[in-house]
Amino acid sequence: MTSTRLPSVWERSRQMACEEIKAAALRLFITQGFEQTTVTQIAEEAGVSQRTLFRYFGTKEELICGDQDELGELLVRLAAEQPDDVSVWQVLRDGFVKVMTADHAPEQTLRISALILRTPALHASYTQKRQAWAISLMPVIRERLLAQGGEASRVDHNARTAIAVALACADAAVSTWVATRGEADLVTLYDQSFDLVRSAPCHDVRDRESAGAPTAGREPGGESRPPEATTHATER
Repeated sequence: MTSTRLPSVWERSRQMACEEIKAAALRLFITQGFEQTTVTQIAEEAGVSQRTLFRYFGTKEELICGDQDELGELLVRLAAEQPDDVSVWQVLRDGFVKVMTADHAPEQTLRISALILRTPALHASYTQKRQAWAISLMPVIRERLLAQGGEASRVDHNARTAIAVALACADAAVSTWVATRGEADLVTLYDQSFDLVRSAPCHDVRDRESAGAPTAGREPGGESRPPEATTHATER
């Protein structure tokens, strides 16, 4: 029987220290603004030295966005662990829902999300880390599309498109969630965005094109959504 290694005393102490520093930073960022808050103030609020703070967090942005790296790893792992017959759309939907609800308590996540959306420096760091998610997801989604009969010449484009759609739906859901101050359910918002995209009338667009009618929002020679992903979509 395989045993799971428990965190050492040092690891638990380090984790507790990181959480206390992040909580102190968040309090200051919310009350006086991200740009207006200095590293010295954060260290004093957390009761640590600046040297200790920088040992755990390389930048101020990492105090808020650092968790995105671990969440990205979780997303890739969840996608890879799904059974082979599960569609790309379902894999992405389930993975993003898990990641969106895995980090903090809803109230804490709402405060952090609102801070990121209104702070350019944090939003830039957040966006960069999400782009890293997309890159890490590519091999997993590409392999699944191929295994489910995707056309090899188009599979890279279709994988990028499916991942971009999933990310865009998550961003839309979080933006609406913050705008409603948490009154709307985050997962429900994500599913509404996802369902809207999956039900896009791509056949109607093609019919209008064939009839010579102009179409908007379509790249030259592009598809409305990944055909392989759509073919294998499953209902929740």
